[in-house]
Amino acid sequence: MLKKFLQAVTGKKQPGGKQGSDSKPAAQAQPAKKPADLSAKDNKNAKRGGKKSNQPAKDTHQAAHQPHHGALADNKKSQKRAKHDQQRPAVDDTPWSISDFNVEADPAKTRFHDLDLPDSVMRGIQELGFQYCTPIQAESLPAALRGRDTIGQAQTGTGKSAAFLLTILNRLLTVKPEERFASEPRALVIAPTRELVMQIGKDAEGLAKYTGLNVVTIVGGMDYEKQRAQLRNNVVDVLVATPGRLIDFMRSQDVFLDQIEVLVLDEADRMLDMGFIPDVRRIVRATPGKDQRQTLLYSATFNYDVRILIDQWTTDPLEVVIEPEQVATDRVEQRCYLVAESDKYKQLERVLADEKPERCIIFANRRDLTRNLCDKLNKNGHVAVLLSGEVAQEKRIRTLERFRSGHVRILVATDVAGRGIHVDGVSHVINYTLPEDPEDYVHRIGRTGRAGAKGVSVSFISEDDAFVLPDLEKYLGTKLELTQP
Repeated sequence: MLKKFLQAVTGKKQPGGKQGSDSKPAAQAQPAKKPADLSAKDNKNAKRGGKKSNQPAKDTHQAAHQPHHGALADNKKSQKRAKHDQQRPAVDDTPWSISDFNVEADPAKTRFHDLDLPDSVMRGIQELGFQYCTPIQAESLPAALRGRDTIGQAQTGTGKSAAFLLTILNRLLTVKPEERFASEPRALVIAPTRELVMQIGKDAEGLAKYTGLNVVTIVGGMDYEKQRAQLRNNVVDVLVATPGRLIDFMRSQDVFLDQIEVLVLDEADRMLDMGFIPDVRRIVRATPGKDQRQTLLYSATFNYDVRILIDQWTTDPLEVVIEPEQVATDRVEQRCYLVAESDKYKQLERVLADEKPERCIIFANRRDLTRNLCDKLNKNGHVAVLLSGEVAQEKRIRTLERFRSGHVRILVATDVAGRGIHVDGVSHVINYTLPEDPEDYVHRIGRTGRAGAKGVSVSFISEDDAFVLPDLEKYLGTKLELTQP
């Protein structure tokens, strides 16, 4: 009895005593709070159901999940809070005012000046070279900035990402919480592919460059422990994630979503197609109720199943649909060549020689085909790089950066790169094989002809590709002109 009493008081194992491998010393356990001691924030969480009993208390994971020991624990917590402030992104303090950003008023266009955004956000907008809102931004932002749930539908490349990112930044800068803790983001963006998540994260960092807000991007295939440290040891303002990796960190209790103020689901139709909806449902359930958060959904299409989810996840949303005059943009010249399967590579070499594309993406349907095609191009004197699901994530990022920076001008890719990859100056898109899904064709050729520029799409159509033509032409609403090269 004396040994047990001493062990309970000191938390130290007494000689001759045994302790299970999974049990923690008693001194590390936090004394249970009395109801009267609950803070206002604790009461708020209690009303929501609070954190599960097996999750660390907020002060526990806020202090890097280190065990607390009385007064020492309080000291560690205060030190950690100070460290969080120091670890926020460094902000350029060069003098700047809104008068440095002059954009002429145009009755036919909406300026970002007209939206009453914080100056720190306007400075980022200026540095990125934006002056006027795109149609989807002009129609969705006024309501979204007031906090209304918003559903936005427009073609790829029309500025949907900036629309929801500006809504997030405005909210986080104008509504200041009393206290912040690590592992608790205020805004969450979910997207279906790693490339799209990385692009959104990069866009967010650009817009938030002068705000001091911390943007964290988590995707599968990257250093797990490095991402874990970013979540556990820093205050996270904006979290951009793929569903699978986010679920991993939710399971390990490295991230908590009960403080989410703005939830964004990007390309929700693609997430449904890829089988992510069960994961997305679980993620949404971990956030505050739909009446306690703002929910934004932006995509190129919303099918029937996604609209059912919209009804479940939003409250009185504003729906903005920007209908293009054509499904495929008229800024892209579409050429379709009838060729035998065995002659495709010869025709590809001819197009590259004749057209001399400034920057070109070649799409094919299968990983093995893209790999063999990339190898063949390199053996024949071209400099080409590969982007497909079999390429490690870190290498894929380096590949995109080399292509974006102009170090290589030919990118061979599967449809993993078909959506959400924003690379300026892509002059040509070549469909080595036609995609089976007509939407993928539109997203592929949407990699060129961006931001008002002209582009060229070349498709090789063999006997194997011909069976998808009727559905493609029906989707496009026009007949494709097929020519013999």
